[in-house]
Amino acid sequence: AANQTPFGLHNHPKPAMSESKPKCVLAYSGGLDTSVILTWLCEKGFDVIAFCADVGQHHEDFEAVKAKAVTCGAIKCVVTDLRKEFVTDYVFEAVKCNAIYESRYLLGTSIARPCIAKEMVRIANEEGATYLAHGATGKGNDQVRFEMCAQALMPQAQMIAPWRDAEFIESFKGRKDLLAYCEKHNIPVDAKPKANYSIDENLYHTSYESGMLEDANCTYEESMFKMTSSPQNAPDQSETVAIEFKAGVPVKITNESDGTVKTDPLDIFLYCNEIAGKHGIGRIDIVENRFVGIKSRGVYETPGGTLLREAHLDLEGVCMDREVKRITEGMSAEFTRLCYYGFWFAPEVDLIRHSIDYSQRDVEGVVKIELYKGNCIIRGRDSKTSLYHADLASMDIEHGGEAFDYNPADAQGFIRINATRLKTYAALRAKTDGN
Repeated sequence: AANQTPFGLHNHPKPAMSESKPKCVLAYSGGLDTSVILTWLCEKGFDVIAFCADVGQHHEDFEAVKAKAVTCGAIKCVVTDLRKEFVTDYVFEAVKCNAIYESRYLLGTSIARPCIAKEMVRIANEEGATYLAHGATGKGNDQVRFEMCAQALMPQAQMIAPWRDAEFIESFKGRKDLLAYCEKHNIPVDAKPKANYSIDENLYHTSYESGMLEDANCTYEESMFKMTSSPQNAPDQSETVAIEFKAGVPVKITNESDGTVKTDPLDIFLYCNEIAGKHGIGRIDIVENRFVGIKSRGVYETPGGTLLREAHLDLEGVCMDREVKRITEGMSAEFTRLCYYGFWFAPEVDLIRHSIDYSQRDVEGVVKIELYKGNCIIRGRDSKTSLYHADLASMDIEHGGEAFDYNPADAQGFIRINATRLKTYAALRAKTDGN
């Protein structure tokens, strides 16, 4: 297809001196790979606009990133603070859906990619660029996520993926070749020793994979974690927080132990990270199934996301109708799968998100959670839209109380009717198995 140019980029003709160069927006981190890619794209005849998204990377020096991008040949470097948008439009959407991949992974990288891709497309349109480039590898999920999201928003975009380009791969067999290229082209290289694993950071999570972690039986180093204390080293004194939701979205968090209150969406989430991370909450070590068919070992820490998911699930328990809950659980699984695979901007995801929004109309109230050494312990919940009624549930009241007409004797017919098909099936088994 015309919009697929990850291969054979070396055949792209360099423009004559009088011609304007084609513009390319590169998703740029300031790291080794994307710095080499930036200079390489310049050599291939592109005017490169480096784009760095601030989605909450820890202690990132964005001014240094901008300076390095220009040093590497970028005509400009755009840094956009996407933290609030990331929280309100992506993180909280995942919380509403109770999104969790293969029962354990909370999609920290998966939901960041559409946020980044959307801004990348905005910059491309603003700058008149028709090429988009990224440094994702040819074995991972991110190449799919970036490109599916970008092409959904900008169908005319031409994608450049150097780690799928034959010439690029031939030139750069490993870190040694990348460093040699940096030396030749005067690209600044971080002098600090490189960790024996790769890191992806945003305010929702930090992930660690590759290197030493490719051995699925290798125990990770405690020193690598950025967002959480180990449960063993977490405080001996627990803390209790009250999290308030409206329409399934967190709107307030109160630390009942020290009185801290947060109401701004970004502040709420950052505080969830802080307080949950302090108590060692949100670490997992898993082997997951990538979309491209490869199993991958990853270690993740998602403190705030883990805390909010527990609170939201608990509130749904009292606010949501049983059959609505059953249906939305299926939608949650489908939303998770589509998000993980890179289909955030697909029409089927729009359908699910609108349906989930409808299901969340009455998910409103406060959940109290005690945080202690890696555990989120529910201590109570209160909601004015609760479907839970103590009189109806009570074993000490024979009927349903004053508000409800419930007769336990009716259960006899209810059980008999529901058992009919079981009896029918049992009769068939007795007849056929006996033969």
